[in-house]
Amino acid sequence: MTDFSVATFNVKNLIGANAEYYRFQIYTDEEYAWKKDWTADQIVRMNPDIIGFQEVFEKPALQDVIDAADRQGNLGNAAALPDQSKSYRKRAIFRRLAYESYADASLAFAPNSFDGDAGNRRPGLAILSRFGFLGEPEFVQDLETPLEIDFSHIGGGAAGNFVLARLSRPILKVRVPIDGRAVTVFNCHLKSKLGEFIRNPGDDFAPEADLTNYDPVGRAMGALRAGLRRMAEARVLRGLIVEELKQGNPTIVMGDFNDSEHAVSSEIISGERPFKNYSWMLRHDAGHRNDRYSREENEVITDAVNTMKLTSAEALFVRKSLRDMIFTSAFGGVYESIDQILLSQNFHPDNPDRIGEMEYLSVFNDHLTDGSHPEAPYNKLASDHGQLMAHIRLV
Repeated sequence: MTDFSVATFNVKNLIGANAEYYRFQIYTDEEYAWKKDWTADQIVRMNPDIIGFQEVFEKPALQDVIDAADRQGNLGNAAALPDQSKSYRKRAIFRRLAYESYADASLAFAPNSFDGDAGNRRPGLAILSRFGFLGEPEFVQDLETPLEIDFSHIGGGAAGNFVLARLSRPILKVRVPIDGRAVTVFNCHLKSKLGEFIRNPGDDFAPEADLTNYDPVGRAMGALRAGLRRMAEARVLRGLIVEELKQGNPTIVMGDFNDSEHAVSSEIISGERPFKNYSWMLRHDAGHRNDRYSREENEVITDAVNTMKLTSAEALFVRKSLRDMIFTSAFGGVYESIDQILLSQNFHPDNPDRIGEMEYLSVFNDHLTDGSHPEAPYNKLASDHGQLMAHIRLV
């Protein structure tokens, strides 16, 4: 059996020193050194085999963090692990304590095609894998065929459409060889909940951005635009996932969904849950009141839905441990999980044909509740997200 771990980590605006990413926002040399050290320390604490990173502006800055993690981890090994002269060196507790270097790991970086000049930067994504990759990493952001979402008026008739030609951030896909199997891993960062406002030609800013002339209805429209874009991006990701599942590929999806597990956008990504029994449901082509799906059709439908469904690592963990509170974000007094890890049915404990299952879910969120956020300057240098790490055992 093979154990491996996969983690998602929104590093919050990772870029080198003295580089303006958003307007007037930079890290001084000292701030960058602090942020690099904090981020590296989180990686050492997690020590995962596969990590999906979000909010990375530049690959060199991320590599700098990984190198720092290796230095810290190797120093920790030298101090904490017994040397070859100790007969107890092979005990499980020391294997758990050991940090494994990323020196031979593979790093895939997907830049943001919307990235601009200083002050107008846009972050990309990355995946780090100790197992390497099969083939070349792929990323999707500018859609060859735009997604067109048609609407109809209530009661009938066309009501226009929404067209999505570019995602706010790329979707990164890699295939990872694990114990002779190829596992597809997606990393994503969907559109945030921050309102999307329209700036009129010639204006320096959108009217809704002027909080001295607060426009609640205009700002509600901005939230609607952001939500619609996020759900459309979720639909694009869902299409990519289904392609993998139809090929029978074990699939893991991770990232910053900017929505909780039960939000519509998250359910678009994971797929719908099957009804308990379709036999009581009227057929789609029903000709009379008792024209319902048969028991045989119920089994076919249920299997079809389950095969295409992903399950959140958080849901599996809560089921396994009877715990009821996990959060990766604390904003405005609201604690919720907007960073997620989803697993295909290949890893579901109820699937007799599974290739493995999650044994444990680690949550690294102390920095969200220890007084660091939101007031302290520390909040700029640490991440404003907690990290999730799923521990998976292949069978």
